[in-house]
Amino acid sequence: MGLGKQHVFQFFYGKVKLCQIQQKRWVVYLSTSGNTKVISDAIANGISEQNVEATSISFYDVKLEDLKATDAIAVGSSTFHYKILPPMEKFIDEVPANSDVKGKLAAAFGSYGWSDEAPILIAEKLRNLGMNVIDPVLRIQYKPIDRDIKEAERLGMDIAEKLKNA
Repeated sequence: MGLGKQHVFQFFYGKVKLCQIQQKRWVVYLSTSGNTKVISDAIANGISEQNVEATSISFYDVKLEDLKATDAIAVGSSTFHYKILPPMEKFIDEVPANSDVKGKLAAAFGSYGWSDEAPILIAEKLRNLGMNVIDPVLRIQYKPIDRDIKEAERLGMDIAEKLKNA
């Protein structure tokens, strides 16, 4: 019939109705102390404030196949020994075999205590997957304060605006 992947048929009272598939926006985090989760929630709130649906979700609860239905993803991790937390790094490394993310919008974020490498390394991995990563990455030291929450919400708003203008 020539319909794009954004459309499906819905049968309602014997009539065929064309409707748009709901795209998902994931803000996926792995947090050791809860700080990266706070950032993730703020990014998702910023996206939602722009009337774009988004979900902040622990990396433990997201499935790689869920990424097929997403048009944007933000990925965050705490920095541990100058690196991405190992489970999150493994998750990102497994993405290519499970979904087509090339050309999709992405952002990287994270919290840190002494060194802030994780968000930079996440962004690099996402770029290597062919994703369009928003710069700069969001790095927040220790527990996010009001200013940090606002910065995370702004990143979410930027994601939403880029999606609307795509």
